[in-house]
Parts: sequence; structure tokens; C-alpha cells
Amino acid sequence: MLNMPKNMSVTSLQFSASKRYQENLDKLLSHIYKHRDSDIIVAPEVCLSGMDLKHLETASKFSIMALKVLKKKIDKQILVFTIIVKKGDYFVNQAVVIHNHKIVHKQDKSKLFKLGDEDLYFLAGKEKSITIFEIDNIKYAILICFELRFKHLWQQIDGADIVIVPARWGILRKSHLDILTKALAVLNQCYVIVSNANDSDMASSSAIISPMGESVYDDSLEAVNGEIDFREIKKMRRYIVVKD
Repeated sequence: MLNMPKNMSVTSLQFSASKRYQENLDKLLSHIYKHRDSDIIVAPEVCLSGMDLKHLETASKFSIMALKVLKKKIDKQILVFTIIVKKGDYFVNQAVVIHNHKIVHKQDKSKLFKLGDEDLYFLAGKEKSITIFEIDNIKYAILICFELRFKHLWQQIDGADIVIVPARWGILRKSHLDILTKALAVLNQCYVIVSNANDSDMASSSAIISPMGESVYDDSLEAVNGEIDFREIKKMRRYIVVKD
């Protein structure tokens, strides 16, 4: 954790996806402008299209156009979200990290949610792609929604300073999302940023969670703002040693 800032400002978005893709992009761009002082902005899983399984071809084409627009807008900020991407004859749900007008990390969702028929429409990514990546000496990792339930993936990203969870997590299992994200932050002694959709059937629960399990959240908002204090990570890892 050398040459790190003392803190970073975070915006975790919490909005629903319209059937009109352009409206979703406009909403995301509006939040990027409104929260232009935030160092990190995280948007819900497939926020540009929703889980529009019947129109994957259209969604993937729109994603290509949207990425070009977003890359022009994102300079020093870090933007994290997922999009629908076509690979050959298949479609994937892909996490994208944009920074300094470039895509600096991509990761296909490896654990597909069968209750939502994701396995019938998407090609699963490789688990080995779930790995730590660095931006300006800070270690990040991403778990996409359902991937949060697999404890071996927590071990795979152990050592990350910030774990980002873009999600479309259902309201019937809202308590699970709250418990798992807090447990991940405490167990891996890291910050967890979860950004979940707030459709009527979704859990909301977007939050910034500290290594102590303390959470900043507000289900009534479209944007939850918080701060990452890297001294908290250092303190937890120094005084409560959980490595063998």
C-alpha cells in the first residue's frame, strides 16, 4: 500500500434500468457529471440495458456505442459497471473498468444465476479471470452479483484493498446481500462497494462497507456517497492478523 492517498471518495449508484437503453445511458452520464468529484463511481449490473434476455443482440450493439461515449467522458475517475457483449456466437455479461479514457480491466461473469435463466443465454466466463488488478498502486477486485456467494472466490481475491460488486440482486434475498457484503469486508479486511439496482423486485442495498463492517447506505437514494480510508485497511491488517 505504498504511495496511496489517505482516502478516496466513492459514489455507488442505485437505479433501475429502463427498456429504453438511451435513457439508461443518459442517466449514467448525468450521475457521472453530478458526481464528477468522486474518485470511483460504480453502477449496477447491466445498467445500460437491464437483463434484457430477449434482445441481447441489440443490447450488445448499444454497449459498443455506449463504451465509446463513456471512454471520452471518464478521465481521472474510475467507472465500474457491466455490459452485455457478444463474443462470436455467444453473449457474456462483462464487467468493465474505465480510467483515463481507457478500459483498464475486463472480466466476464463466471457464475451465472440459473434461477434467472442466465445460463440459458450467456456464456460463463473463466473463474481465473476473477483476479486482483491495480490502478495507481491500489489493488481492486470485482465480483459480479451471484459470484458473491462463492467462498472460494473470496480467497481468490484476498489481498484486494477494494472489492467492487455490481449487482441485480433480488429483494427476496436482500438480507443475504447485506450479510455477504459485510462479511466479505470483514473477512478480507478490505472495503466493499456494492451497487445494486432499485427496481421494485430488486434489493437496493448499494453501500460502501469498511473493513470493520460499517456501512454507508440509503435505499431511498439513486446515489450513495462515501469515503474509503486506507488507514482503516492498514490498521485492521496490522492489528488483527488472519494470515497463516
